Amino acid sequence: MKIILDCDPGHDDAVAMLLACQHLEVLGITTVSGNVPLERTTENALKVVELGGIKVPVVRGAHRPLVREPHHALDIHGRSGLDGPELPQPVTPLHGQHAVEFIIDTVLATDEVRLVPTGPLTNIALALRLEPRLAKRVPEISLMGGSLTFGNRTAAAEFNIYADPEAAQVVFTSGIPIKMSGLNLTHQAGVGRSEIAQLRQLGNRTGTVVAAMLEFAVGAYAQVYDQDYYPLHDPCAVAALIDPSLIQFQPYFVQVMLEGPARGMTLCDQRRRGAPYWQEPNAQVGIKLDRKRFFDLLIDTLRQYP
Repeated sequence: MKIILDCDPGHDDAVAMLLACQHLEVLGITTVSGNVPLERTTENALKVVELGGIKVPVVRGAHRPLVREPHHALDIHGRSGLDGPELPQPVTPLHGQHAVEFIIDTVLATDEVRLVPTGPLTNIALALRLEPRLAKRVPEISLMGGSLTFGNRTAAAEFNIYADPEAAQVVFTSGIPIKMSGLNLTHQAGVGRSEIAQLRQLGNRTGTVVAAMLEFAVGAYAQVYDQDYYPLHDPCAVAALIDPSLIQFQPYFVQVMLEGPARGMTLCDQRRRGAPYWQEPNAQVGIKLDRKRFFDLLIDTLRQYP
């Protein structure tokens, strides 16, 4: 399966990258401003591909949302975006294009390219605005963002959607089939001490580094949210393509709220079919994760790295 992974590393993005590159044909990793500013998300993407010995182009994208000022998550990911382990400065050169150009050119030139955004949807929205033909060329978008229930950045909004709601609205109204892995699903993929211990026991550098990343993230989550685990949000959007049986999805009409205290919320219509003003579903929303098989997949994948 051919994909472009659009991300804002971020600890969970780093794990998603390592997971995707062992199981899917990753044509490119595009970066966007999100968890930290664009310069750091791009540097972090390069660090992760070098950590795993991954030969995939890294392409820098949008440095700010479509409308609002940038919003970051330094309280969770630290100033570098990958606080925890010490990773060397990358030497891999960036791809020469802008991420939006790369997405457009790759999708137009290659059949059946799926998009996997695990950060704010700015790059994807810009590509769709600049080249409307993409809506007919992309068979599926598997994204991490939103929630069927409550938010994390606000009471209503999840971070990725809150960071650029206007971009999210472009994506959810594009007509492209969407798989949405939101907070209600990704919190079922919480990593804690036992999972981190399994990663350390792999005995390879990649497992040790990922364990250090997640140890930092668990500590940050404990301080910010008073939880003893860190949800592996972004790997869920990748796992949904690697093994669709890992996640149970249900169809919903999802509307992105753009104004007021619910700005950035993914409002999922949970009324019965045929209710007044009911609209046809535009997304498959993740409901239930097979947690054991998900972590078996993750551990087995990281074991394959140097």
